[in-house]
Amino acid sequence: MKHYGNLLAMGCFSREQLIELVGTSSAANKVIYEYQKKGLIEKVKRDFYVVISMETKQPVFSRYQIGSNLFSDACVTHHSAFEVFGYGSQVFYECFIATAKRFSDFEYDGVIYRRVERKPDIEVIQQGDIQVTSVEQTVVDSIRDFEKVAGLEEVIRCMMLVPGLDEQKVLECLARNNNGFLYQKCGYLFEELKEEFHFSLNFFTECEAYSSRAKRYLMKVPQDNVFHKRWKLYAPSSLKELIDKGGGNYDAIG
Repeated sequence: MKHYGNLLAMGCFSREQLIELVGTSSAANKVIYEYQKKGLIEKVKRDFYVVISMETKQPVFSRYQIGSNLFSDACVTHHSAFEVFGYGSQVFYECFIATAKRFSDFEYDGVIYRRVERKPDIEVIQQGDIQVTSVEQTVVDSIRDFEKVAGLEEVIRCMMLVPGLDEQKVLECLARNNNGFLYQKCGYLFEELKEEFHFSLNFFTECEAYSSRAKRYLMKVPQDNVFHKRWKLYAPSSLKELIDKGGGNYDAIG
């Protein structure tokens, strides 16, 4: 038990970190075996462990803390980032992690950890002891990937819980993505939500200037689309009506 205090301070750890702490690979293996047997640590995934509280018998770290410690560049992203900030309209049984390291999705303690490719130059901030994408980065990433991660309705519901966005930071995120279709989507969405976010005319001028010239569909599955000439986008005539209908079909929420 002599290492428990140090491990408790770490919260979770890799086998490599444990070797640094105890000195040798064989000593690390012995600690892992004994501490797992005593219920002091649990295996999260191969060669990665979380410390268990002796009082509560529960992991001392949340899913978000675990996720942001999986790798040195790991950060919580997309819907999970909304949850960290308190803007998730529902809690998912998933934790989305952006990292350059490849890993297969895995489950621990009822939560599926899913890898999202970490784009270069994303804005990451420290929220307590959690590495997480900034609010503006989270919004832009979620708009870009809504069909892969949460569904359009849920993304909009989360966005509408955000008390305010810095439009200049949103533009900076868009510039780093350098994706014409993403400019189209953001121009359309923020125009639809102009009463909530009050973005300036300059924001929409910028989106229009860098938008793709191709006509695109906002969603792969049609939702009574109409053509929005300004954005060259086939999309719902009213996002708010879409939300009111509660038409989301994303089934990974609990």
